[in-house]
Amino acid sequence: MNLSPVVIAIPIYFLLMGIELIVLRFQENPSYRLNDAITNINLGVMSQVTGVFIKVLSIGVYTLVFENFALMQIQSNIWTFLLLFFLYDFCYYWAHRMSHEINLFWGGHVVHHSSEEYNLSVALRQSSTQTLWTFFFYLPLALIGFDPISLVLVSGLNLLYQFWIHTEAIDRMGFLEKFMNTPSHHRVHHGRNPKYIDKNHGGTFILFDKWFGTFKEEEERPTYGITTPVKSWNPVWVNISHYSSMKEELGQIHNWKDRIRYLFKKPGWLPDYLGGYRAPKEVEPNYEKFNTTMPNPLNYYVFFQYVLLMGLTAFFLFNLDTFGILSKILISGLIVWSTVSFSGIFEQSKWYHVQEVLRITIFSLFIWYVGGEMLSENIMWIVLSVYAFVSYFWLWLNLNTVKKFQAQIQNNTQNA
Repeated sequence: MNLSPVVIAIPIYFLLMGIELIVLRFQENPSYRLNDAITNINLGVMSQVTGVFIKVLSIGVYTLVFENFALMQIQSNIWTFLLLFFLYDFCYYWAHRMSHEINLFWGGHVVHHSSEEYNLSVALRQSSTQTLWTFFFYLPLALIGFDPISLVLVSGLNLLYQFWIHTEAIDRMGFLEKFMNTPSHHRVHHGRNPKYIDKNHGGTFILFDKWFGTFKEEEERPTYGITTPVKSWNPVWVNISHYSSMKEELGQIHNWKDRIRYLFKKPGWLPDYLGGYRAPKEVEPNYEKFNTTMPNPLNYYVFFQYVLLMGLTAFFLFNLDTFGILSKILISGLIVWSTVSFSGIFEQSKWYHVQEVLRITIFSLFIWYVGGEMLSENIMWIVLSVYAFVSYFWLWLNLNTVKKFQAQIQNNTQNA
């Protein structure tokens, strides 16, 4: 069984999101939208399933350094654990800060900031590539002599701590604001207002920001998101959109020296002959968040399919050790494909209906393959047949509804 603290806490995540949703309703705070929240969770799912492969690199390199170059081997006890927790957050601060200040690294971190809402689901909005640009910040801990198991545990706990601070339901927290990262401090970090950008990088503690000059107190509530909104619910595109922009801009840069500088300068930097650094601008008063609308029956459809996908994902992550490499690749591919298909429904893409029909078929066959030993063949056949029939009928039933809904939106737009 996968004993990662992050994986074990999955049921708690959803419980806390449910509680937050109720609290926000009482506070009349509409910070949850179904399309945004599911995209957030989709990106978390993608991060976890791709992390199955990428973490082999990061943990493997850490273990290699620890076993061959550690200056000592630090004994594990409560005091060394607390020391490691503090030192890990120090390394996290610099990894996080550089992820904001180096353009290439920002490509791995921008995913987390791209939601225009701020709630607990945003905590799950994680990148699939960030580990590539940050894992080496923690290698000094291996050189000191902290073993890989302790590192994995501490990193999981650090990430768990950061979950609850992604909320507007909690205001200031008094004395804790002086040394701990809190919802107020982290709201600042997620703001796209120029005065809030690149502030409050700490994970658990806010001390490092105060020591190194990146601390900012929350004044008015921030406008959340990034200066160039991604405007998509597709989790794959959200992960690669910044790299795509980088590719286009690199093509405009004339020499290799400036191209290297472009990679490692702040996001927004360009050579002087292309206009120079593009500083963040104030948010326009009439700015509207990216949004798409569709008939409620299709919202319910996506939610129904999503619950089933979360079941498969949880089963996969909790039982990683029982799968071979080919099975891991196939299951990961199916999960990622499903998240992309849901985004197609949200965005009413032309291909969404055909792709979803195909996905349901393959999803059913795969569940038959994976779960064949859990239920009898007859029961499994009945369950999957009912699932496929209900899903196909649901999609077919809403084809005309979608066309009428789109026509109505188009008429309203023309009359506005």
